[in-house]
Amino acid sequence: MTVFARILRFLFWLFVISWGMRLVRRIVGRVLLNASAARSPDPNAAASGATQTAHSARRLVRDPVCGMHVDETLSIPFRDEGELLHFCSPACRDRYALNTRKFAANG
Repeated sequence: MTVFARILRFLFWLFVISWGMRLVRRIVGRVLLNASAARSPDPNAAASGATQTAHSARRLVRDPVCGMHVDETLSIPFRDEGELLHFCSPACRDRYALNTRKFAANG
């Protein structure tokens, strides 16, 4: 029975230590995030995309052909009649361009 009690005690302390480390990691992360936000001179600069931190949200755009959401920085841009469209792949971009030519030809 003492072996079983030692195993349980070991597992209990392992759980307590891992929980404590997770708590410390969260606290340190928040402190560092607040410190980096305090150093930023203009809070609107991060929103405008001029300076992005590791924790800033990325803008997703929707592919008009397949409907897939893609990160704007990874998308394939295409300008059509002054409108900027974003595509997930060259195949979707080509399919869109082909369809718009068909619509323009038909009229």
